[in-house]
Amino acid sequence: MPQRPIGTVTRGTTNPNRLRRMDRWIAAAHGAALRRADSPVAVDLGYGAAPWTAVELLARLRTAAPRTRVVGVEIDPERVAAAQPYAREGLTFRHGGFEVPLAEPPALIRAANVLRQYDEGQVTEVWERLCARLAPGGLLVEGTCDEIGRRHVWVALGPEGPRTVTFAARLGSLERPSDLAERLPKALIHRNVPGEPVHAFLRDFDRAWATAAPYASLGARQRWIAAARSLEADWPLCDGVRRWRQGELTVAWEALRPGGGRA
Repeated sequence: MPQRPIGTVTRGTTNPNRLRRMDRWIAAAHGAALRRADSPVAVDLGYGAAPWTAVELLARLRTAAPRTRVVGVEIDPERVAAAQPYAREGLTFRHGGFEVPLAEPPALIRAANVLRQYDEGQVTEVWERLCARLAPGGLLVEGTCDEIGRRHVWVALGPEGPRTVTFAARLGSLERPSDLAERLPKALIHRNVPGEPVHAFLRDFDRAWATAAPYASLGARQRWIAAARSLEADWPLCDGVRRWRQGELTVAWEALRPGGGRA
């Protein structure tokens, strides 16, 4: 008897190019690992009511790793059936959930806008289940973005657990870095309160952004870079100017971990 998929049906909201910032980061951060993999399979978990994000993930990952194959996994069988006309070489769609029903462990699982409807207490269990499905050297990327992909925050995890948190934005639409707080993943969104590390980080980021205001005359990108340089003195940033220029900033998970000592 077939196993019942693990999880619940999401709202399924999706738009073309919604996940471009996350995809761009994955290609840069994980492209080399995908190229080295014997069988580079990436999973778009919970792609939603339309398959745009899976189609786009294949195109973007293949710029970094041409042998990559993408499997769109959805818990709603009607959505899987509706996606079949978009299947092509390197892109398939399958009914399933957090059990990730693939015969071979994937090198990448991307779960975007999937865990928002779950309780915070369920996140660790889901992360552990998904990380256990990864191939050696694999990566899980789980996060949230707005409807058109201007603001996005995600956690990157390896088989051993969470590694980093990335904040990404269309900088021209950003008044201050803490505007990204509403897009924090479920593991962090309820922790944006005084006494929690993520709250302290966003407070310091706003202060650095304010201090960098003179750079605004050179553009929002230069202001973001200047703010990131200031943050480096107190926070363990994991990237540099090359990624900051893309409107990204990545910090070590341990520094933002819920219940951590920073305040």
